[in-house]
Amino acid sequence: MSMLPEHASEAPPIGKIMLVGIGPGSVEHMTQRARDAIAEADTVIGYVTYIKLVADLLEGKEVIRKGMTEELDRAESALEAARAGKRVALISSGDAGVYGMAGPTYEVLFQAGWTPEDPVQVEIVPGASALNACAARVGAPLTHDFCAISLSDLLTPWPTIARRLDAVAYADFVVALYNPKSGRRTRQIVEAQRLFLRHRRADTPVAVVKSAYRRRERIEFTTLDRMSECDIGMLSTVLIGNSNTIVQHGLMVTPRGYANKYDMQDGGSTRDGERPGRSLSTGLNGWLENLIADHAAGDSIETLAERHRLPVDYIRATLNEPLEASAADAPEEAEA
Repeated sequence: MSMLPEHASEAPPIGKIMLVGIGPGSVEHMTQRARDAIAEADTVIGYVTYIKLVADLLEGKEVIRKGMTEELDRAESALEAARAGKRVALISSGDAGVYGMAGPTYEVLFQAGWTPEDPVQVEIVPGASALNACAARVGAPLTHDFCAISLSDLLTPWPTIARRLDAVAYADFVVALYNPKSGRRTRQIVEAQRLFLRHRRADTPVAVVKSAYRRRERIEFTTLDRMSECDIGMLSTVLIGNSNTIVQHGLMVTPRGYANKYDMQDGGSTRDGERPGRSLSTGLNGWLENLIADHAAGDSIETLAERHRLPVDYIRATLNEPLEASAADAPEEAEA
């Protein structure tokens, strides 16, 4: 029989950091895993507003509240608690990996020498981001290609943000603007509007959603030329449509593109020149065939680049690569 004290045989407690995305802020839209992670936690850390959103889940737990710009401090507190053997829920609104605490936490962990083999475990619990929540409240604006850009220049140089805005406006993405305006940052949304108006129609649909699914939710539909006049703040997300986005019956919808292939007025029959389950006639292979024919007919590379709004070097490289005839007949994967 061992004569060692009982506590000597006990393994040291192993801590864990759970990066929890609590969703848009209503209990109904929080995942079950997010609720379970908070229930499992000994310590819950978060921005004061987010702590309030989960207050009913925090009974009996150590709660560490932090300010708006104290992200690194939150991450350091989480690591310190986990090193002490505690299970920590570090919460973010929306998704922890979308403008949330996942990135800053990994930066702090890497700086501290943490690796995935470390006794301290890390789990990311995904949640619905603001763009998901806001889109659901206004219709279906994100059913085609979209991107998200933060207008916060607290950590990102403005020229970098401006280049991204200009590029996505030119490329006709639907765009979700995060952190569009605050008490001190009032001009950023005006500059974003200025850049978008270089490439988009003034009547492009815009939806401004404040506090989606929360008590003070507010939704405002407007147009690009009037966007900066809206009531916009740090709790707002601005959704800017693309050239095909419409607002009808109070709903903002971006068509997926079915009308390019199917006659929507004729029971969805395939349009002339199109084939079900195959790329569009103006898809890559069809476009390449036309590009080669136009170039052979005398159109210069510069003319073709301007016509298609694509870089000259891209057009040149594409023309120099032989077209694979078999690719046009390859079956396509089913689309949602």
